[in-house]
Amino acid sequence: MTDSGFKKKAMKTTKKKNEASAPANVRPSSVSKTSAAGETASGKASRLPIDFDLRFQNRALNTENLLALLRRETPSFFEVAEVVGKWVWIQFKEIPAAEIRQQLAQLGFHWNNTRQAWQHPCGTVAIEPANYDPRKRYGSYFAADRLAA
Repeated sequence: MTDSGFKKKAMKTTKKKNEASAPANVRPSSVSKTSAAGETASGKASRLPIDFDLRFQNRALNTENLLALLRRETPSFFEVAEVVGKWVWIQFKEIPAAEIRQQLAQLGFHWNNTRQAWQHPCGTVAIEPANYDPRKRYGSYFAADRLAA
C-alpha cells in the first residue's frame, strides 16, 4: 500500500475566534492570592515549611520516645495524646491553626480522615487500612493520665 492515496481530513470551522469575548476578570495563572483563611486562589491551603529529614526521624521514634518528646517539646500535645496500641493519636474539637498542624507534621504525625485524628505510627507500618476499631482491639489510654497515676 502506498500513502499517496490517503489524505488526512482536517475539520473546518466556520466561526472565527473573537478575542474580545474573553472574560475580563481572568487572572494570570502565575498570580496566587492568599485569603485570610490561608487558602490560595487555586483552593489549596498554604503550608508552613517542614524539615522532612527531622520528620522522617521523628516517624521512626517508638511510643515511649515520642511521648517523652511530646512532654518535653509540646506539653499541650502530650496532655491530649492518646496511645492506641503502639500508635499515638491526637484529636481536636476544632480544626487546629496552621502552626499547630505544621508542628504535628514536623513531629511525624499524619492526618487520618477516616478517624478524624492526627496519628503517629511510632515506627510501625500498617500494610493495609484496618476495618476495625483499633481502640477495641489493642486498648487505649491517655498518656497524661498514666503519668499522673
